[in-house]
Amino acid sequence: MQTDELRPTETMDSPEAAVDRLRDLHAGATEALRAALGRFLDDGTAPDMGTRMQFRYPELRVTYAPDGPVPRIKRATAKLQGPGTYTTTVTQPDYFRPYLLDQLRPLVRDYGVSIEVGSSAQEIPYPYVVEPGADLASGGVTPAELARHFPVPLLSAVGDEIADGLWQVDEPDGARPLALFDAVRIDFSLRRLVHYTGSDWRNIQPWILLTNYHRYVDQFVRVGLRTLAESDGYERLVLPGGVVVERGEAADADPAAVIAASPWHRSQMPAYHLVGRGPDGAPSGTTLVNIGVGPSNAKTITDHLAVLRPHCWLMVGHCGGLRQSQTIGDYVLAHGYMRRDRILDELVPPDVPVPALAEVQLALQAAAAGVTGEAPDALKSRLRTGTVVTYDDRNWELRFSQERRRINLSRSIAVDMESGTVAAQGYRLRVPYGTLLCVSDKPLHGEIKLPGAANAFYERAVGEHLLIGLDALDRLRRDRAGLHSRKLRAFDEPPFR
Repeated sequence: MQTDELRPTETMDSPEAAVDRLRDLHAGATEALRAALGRFLDDGTAPDMGTRMQFRYPELRVTYAPDGPVPRIKRATAKLQGPGTYTTTVTQPDYFRPYLLDQLRPLVRDYGVSIEVGSSAQEIPYPYVVEPGADLASGGVTPAELARHFPVPLLSAVGDEIADGLWQVDEPDGARPLALFDAVRIDFSLRRLVHYTGSDWRNIQPWILLTNYHRYVDQFVRVGLRTLAESDGYERLVLPGGVVVERGEAADADPAAVIAASPWHRSQMPAYHLVGRGPDGAPSGTTLVNIGVGPSNAKTITDHLAVLRPHCWLMVGHCGGLRQSQTIGDYVLAHGYMRRDRILDELVPPDVPVPALAEVQLALQAAAAGVTGEAPDALKSRLRTGTVVTYDDRNWELRFSQERRRINLSRSIAVDMESGTVAAQGYRLRVPYGTLLCVSDKPLHGEIKLPGAANAFYERAVGEHLLIGLDALDRLRRDRAGLHSRKLRAFDEPPFR
């Protein structure tokens, strides 16, 4: 049931007061929903219409009514396109508090907007207030019975129309979107993140490495334990299945034992988190997700990671080198993508360019120089910048006669199955992105991974490659304000990044 009876009615005197009120409204709504579920499971008492009216997400509304021209603001975030009212529903306001304040404070300072907060017309689906693993059917209650009396997830209410530019204002003076994702879309993804990664979504950090090979995980755990023991600013290392190493335990922890204790194999795309906090209390650490192989996995996980509004995601994985001059163990810094993954063709057609982001490219190149310690000429012989072709077919070599001309025209220097998808998703969902791959074989030149050589390659290359990715994120972290590129904004972009 959705009605328009509840609308924002309270004008807030500051962004801080607005977020506090969002927190109170969300807490009241979720507590009312949990209590009603408990009564129904205990004795079958169904909520009446008045009670159901409490099961609503809070709504945040910003109104801009300038006396003169709209200021010309050059930043990429917290920017208004013109006068009007902008609105979104909000979930988990405690977690998103630093993000919400980062967006609202500049809007108040630079545009003088007014802020209203109240209850929305959007109901909170009951599964989103139940702890993962809870068995609601233990008392003989069926999902159909729950759906008769409580809000349920509706696919018609969950979508990416705002991010994909498909939203429409119903009336000439109707409200415009304030954010890319509304509350029900975010809650949908938060639950999916738990399912796919094997970890509480709250552990996911805003600086993200995506990889397609599990050996990077082993190295990440080793580096994470060392960083946790030696560096300030980090609190714990969290692995799938709830395995946690606190800062005081890191120095004595055995990486092999920590890895073995985690039931990572139960998760499709296990995630590992080096948890840190910034001065404002916001997450500031690094997450590594082993997304496995293929563009479907790459799209799935980035669809859900995007609702957390990460600062950046980087693809660090293996690729096939396509040039005779390349050597196994060389690096490929992607500056363009030939997208043959097909999974995003309807959302970001292949003829839409996905640009390289200068800040990310420079950070990756500088990180490679710093970690390898090689002179510029020596590094240039190992690190090549060029186009990566991303396929949806792992056995693309079997149709090379059909693909040969296209690869030649694109001047591609490497082939993989994820990078183009990760970049296109970053472009589509406004998350800065980049790719640094390591050549693990040369399929066009008969250089394949034989078991002995492969193991030697992995031992040598994976550790260095991961350190480059981590160092690049550290460089970007130090200059976060310059990262969020205006290249990712549409002309009718919502104000929140």
